[in-house]
Amino acid sequence: MYSIKMRSSKGGPHEEGGKHISGAERILREDEIEEELINVYRRAITHERGKPDFINLKIERIDEEDITYKKRLNINEHHVESKEDGLGLAKELLMDNAVSEESAKMAIQNLQDLEESMHGAMLIDKDTGDRIDNKGIKGVRVTGIASADITEYRESLKNDGREGLHLEEALILASKIASCKGIVAELCWSDDPSYVIGYVGTKDNYERIPILKDEGNPIGGRAFFVDTNQLNDDYTLDDLIDYLEKQVVLIE
Repeated sequence: MYSIKMRSSKGGPHEEGGKHISGAERILREDEIEEELINVYRRAITHERGKPDFINLKIERIDEEDITYKKRLNINEHHVESKEDGLGLAKELLMDNAVSEESAKMAIQNLQDLEESMHGAMLIDKDTGDRIDNKGIKGVRVTGIASADITEYRESLKNDGREGLHLEEALILASKIASCKGIVAELCWSDDPSYVIGYVGTKDNYERIPILKDEGNPIGGRAFFVDTNQLNDDYTLDDLIDYLEKQVVLIE
C-alpha cells in the first residue's frame, strides 16, 4: 500500500505563507497509483479556489502492520432553511453529544471569526470551550486516512443516492476522527466558496447539515471537542494528536 498526498497553493508553499488552494490524500495499491496521480493533479489545477503556482505531490510506502481498520459513520441528513438555522442545529447536536452549551457556542463563534481558513482543526475542551492545542491557524491536520475499498465505498454511497467528492472525503475523515479516543464530537464546514454544507461528527453518526455558512464565503474550518478527563499520564494530548496526524486508518 502507498500513501499519495497532494497540496496546492498560490504564492508559494504553505510553509512560506502561500494561500491554500486544495489538498487530497489517497491510500492505494501500487497498480492504482498512476491513474490517481492524474486525478489529484487535475483536482489541483481546476479547483474553484483558483489556479495554484505550487503543487506538492508525495508518495510513501505503508507497511501493512502499520494500518488500523475502523468502521464508517452512519449518515443522517438534516434540512434547514438558513445558515442561522443550520448553526442552531449544529449547537443542539453538539450538546446532545456531551459538549457543553458554552463550548459549542464558543467554537461556532471561533470558526465564524476566522480571517483565513484553518489548515487543520482546533482542539476544544468540550466543557469549558477553551482551545487546548497550541498550533494556531495551522491546527491539527488529520492525515493517513482512506477507504479500505474505494470502489465498494463509492458504490454504497451511490446506492444510497449520496454521491459527491465532498461527502466521500468528509465522511472518511470524520470516521477516523470519531475513532480517536478522547474526542466526543466534531464541527466542520468547507472552505470551498460554493459549498455551504457542513456537518457535526459524533462517535456514531455523520450529521449532515445543508447550510452552515454563506455562499461565496471562502473561509472554512473545523473543531474537535475533547473530553480532557480521558487524558492522563498513559494517554496524553500528544498521544491524541499523534493518532490524528500520523496513524494510518482505513475505513470499512
